[in-house]
Amino acid sequence: MKIIVIGPRGKMGRLITMAAASRDDMELVAGVGPRGRNYIGQDLGIAAMTGSELGVPVTDDLKSVIDNCDVIVDFSTKEMAMEVLDLAIAHKKALVCGTTGFSPEEIQRFQDASKKIPMLYAANTSKLVNVMNKLLELVISTLKDEIDIEILEMHDQWKKDAPSGTSKEMGEIMAHALGKELSDIAVYGREGAAPREPGTIGYHSLRAGNIPSSHTVFFGGMGERLEITHHSYNWECFARGACDCAAFLADKEPGFYTIRDVLNL
Repeated sequence: MKIIVIGPRGKMGRLITMAAASRDDMELVAGVGPRGRNYIGQDLGIAAMTGSELGVPVTDDLKSVIDNCDVIVDFSTKEMAMEVLDLAIAHKKALVCGTTGFSPEEIQRFQDASKKIPMLYAANTSKLVNVMNKLLELVISTLKDEIDIEILEMHDQWKKDAPSGTSKEMGEIMAHALGKELSDIAVYGREGAAPREPGTIGYHSLRAGNIPSSHTVFFGGMGERLEITHHSYNWECFARGACDCAAFLADKEPGFYTIRDVLNL
């Protein structure tokens, strides 16, 4: 399978490049960076700081290399992701997107694209996070509205969006299990006199240092509390998951896929 990595100098792009380069079933054919970056024109291995050359270029023109690939893997920025999406559709290339921070209208563009290309969108490509999501469904289906739900998520000081895409996905999963929409029941932070409104999902976002990623869902009952937590020590688990997603799309027909399809959850 031939892969193009978008944003190979980014924290995820670098790790995806390394993970893909280590797999026997994948061949990296190009990296694509934003226009004007000083690593444009370098070897992909040098640009991604893998420690060795990979013999393929980094360009700022996806259109010039897109026909050489089977799957595009994009964990860049939401602005760049929209350009990548349009080109993937035009050239009928499978796309894995793990970028977050999109508006509902932008997410709809990915869903519309799935009518023409194999499209896999994943806010979080960790296997354990997605197992955690199944556990959240189990709690809600068992207890329904007997408990209060609060989400605490922590990330590094550079993360652009809050709450995280992963925590939004967790909230949506639980809201749908309750037969509701997250937008109707989410409460973001509290200040002053703020008694808890029953039936809501509370969100709290911490940004500090270089914390990789941490998500805890608190289920509060009377006289007891359940916490389900996932901690990542680095981003390698997400990079391996992204490559698994790309491999999954290899022979797929156009459609909208998620990592749950990859993991058979």
